[in-house]
Amino acid sequence: MPLNVPIVLTWLRIAMIPLVVGLFYLPSGWLETPTRDCIAAFAFIVAALTDWLDGWLARRWKQTSSFGAFLDPVADKLMVCAALLVLLDLGRVDSFIALIIIGREITISALREWMAKIGASGSVAVNWLGKFKTAAQMISIPCLLYWQPAYGLPIAAIGSVLLVIAAVLTVWSMFYYLKKAWPEIQARSS
Repeated sequence: MPLNVPIVLTWLRIAMIPLVVGLFYLPSGWLETPTRDCIAAFAFIVAALTDWLDGWLARRWKQTSSFGAFLDPVADKLMVCAALLVLLDLGRVDSFIALIIIGREITISALREWMAKIGASGSVAVNWLGKFKTAAQMISIPCLLYWQPAYGLPIAAIGSVLLVIAAVLTVWSMFYYLKKAWPEIQARSS
């Protein structure tokens, strides 16, 4: 396993997951709810920024690796799924929305793994639709973690709307990737 700054940032993102989740399971009285929510939202934002930064640094410093290419999306999916489960437990996310997003992540991860095994991973390479979906998730989730109004803005409502947009993009991107992979699926199943 190569060890460089981009991979360390990816590992840092994974290590921040227990911090974000753990904040919501501290014994009552340790942190007031607004403080807890603020810390969790901030930690999620820092983790989301490392997602962008590690990829940028890996390309800029020519430190890309197959391990980094594997670990980066795993870290993203773990982070998003963990946050969605916390938000679901808090009643801030509808279970149907969480199921759509988590189900898609599992489906596309499995599809990408299978396509890589048969040498056709280019068919399901990340495209603009997946990037928009990720952006909507990475903005909506901290809004839902924060939950309180800020500067007169209804942060929770903004997060909820963005998460619905993310869910729509999630379904759309899933069908896009399945359509791209369909010729291989058909060829291998007959």
